[in-house]
Order: sequence, then structure tokens, then C-alpha cells
Amino acid sequence: MELYDLFFRSTPLWLVFVLTVLIVLLSVYIGYRLGKFMRYKNKDGGEVYAGSVVAASLGLLAFMLAFTFSIAANRFSDRKQLLLDEVNSIGTTYLRADFLPDTLADETKKLLREYVDLRVSLAEMDMWKKPEKMRELINRSGSIHSKLWAQIVPVGIQNPDSEIIGLFISSLNELIDLQTERIVVALQYHIPGTIWGALYLLSILAFGLVGYELGAAQSGSVLVSVIMAITFSTVILLITDLDRPNQGQIVVSQEPMIQLQQKLNIEAQ
Repeated sequence: MELYDLFFRSTPLWLVFVLTVLIVLLSVYIGYRLGKFMRYKNKDGGEVYAGSVVAASLGLLAFMLAFTFSIAANRFSDRKQLLLDEVNSIGTTYLRADFLPDTLADETKKLLREYVDLRVSLAEMDMWKKPEKMRELINRSGSIHSKLWAQIVPVGIQNPDSEIIGLFISSLNELIDLQTERIVVALQYHIPGTIWGALYLLSILAFGLVGYELGAAQSGSVLVSVIMAITFSTVILLITDLDRPNQGQIVVSQEPMIQLQQKLNIEAQ
């Protein structure tokens, strides 16, 4: 199983923060002890400092953090855009259903309202704690798509030259495609485990070098090390939060879908 599945997907965010703080502090401590040892070993005045290496390592770590944050932020933006696209697609399909035969139009609108209800329910639940319920809702959404498509196929065959029917089929097809894109972006597109592994390895080495420099120079303090660990861990927490679509404090607002749900329910009354 990938590193992401083991740690960054299933582990609570607060625990990710705490473990990252401990990893940083442990790295600094080991480096500090090693630095003191090397200073004691070279009492004759030999060079034991590594200031330039520390600066280069921290610069590389900063670049890696920025790169990882960029991936998470782009995924977050993609999820927001897909939500808006889906809301617009559902609304357009619902309006174009008025051009269908009366019985078919009513059934289509009913199915679309049910689909919106499922979308809202899926967004409100904690999908990681209830994976079976999540799969059930996704399967029900797919079933609604199949019903909608099965209803319009005979109409399209009977009216191959109808522009109105063609427009409805086009919007329905876009709706089905957006469902697939949304699921893939939310459930499958995450920061790769190899990037997380490289980021943490680089962090351990960089903070180990920081500790080594402090030990070799016999400077620094516990408070400074703790502040440094908390600062770094806060950035990691932010990246992890961005990378989880339905957890933590940074989530895509479902208000556009909720407003659409309210609008369709009012029209149905």
C-alpha cells in the first residue's frame, strides 16, 4: 500500500501534525548530538561546521514544500471548478427537459432532483469514515444516469434531426462526464506517495543538519527548535488538509449545489 494510503489519507489531521512535530524534533536532536560529538572529537580545531550545506538543504526543502503545496492547491481549485460546472450542467439539463414530451419531462426532472439530493448527501458525509455508504451513493448516482440515458435514447432515435433533443442529449452527456471527472479528482487524484516520502526524507536530513550545526556551534535552544518544528508542521498540515476533499477545515463550499437543490424543490411544488 502506498505511503499516502498508510498515513496521509486515513490518519487524522491532528495526528499528522503531532507526528510531524516529533519527527522534526527528533531529527534536530540527533543532529545536535552528532554535532556535539564531532566538536568534541575535533578538539584540535578541525572544521566541523556545515553552514553552507544547511542553507542549501533548507532552500531545497523550501522549494519542495512550495512544489507540494502547488499540487494540493491546484487539486483544490479543480474540485471547485468541477462543482460549478456540474451545478450549471444539472441546471441546463433540467431546463431543457421542458422540451421533452410531458410524461418524459416530468420523470426526467424527478430523477434530476433525486440526483441533486444524492450529491448534497455525498458532500455532507465524511466519506473516509463511511466508504461503504459513499460507494452506495456513487452507485445510485450512476443508476440515475443510466435511467436518464435509457429514457432519452428512444426519443433521440425517433427524432434524429431534432436540434432540441440534440441539445438535451448534449447537456445530459456533459452531466454524466462531470460525474466521472468529479469522482476521479476527489478520490483518486492526490499528492503521490513518492512525493510525500521525498518531502519527509528531505525534511529529516535538512533538520538533522540544522541540529548538527547547532551542536557543533554549541548554540540554539529548545524553544527555537520547538517553534521551528511547529512552523514546519503547520505547513504540512495545511498541505494535507488541502489534499483531502471532505476533511479538515479547507473544503469546497457546497453552497451552489445546495442552492440548486432548494431551487428545484421549490419548482417541483
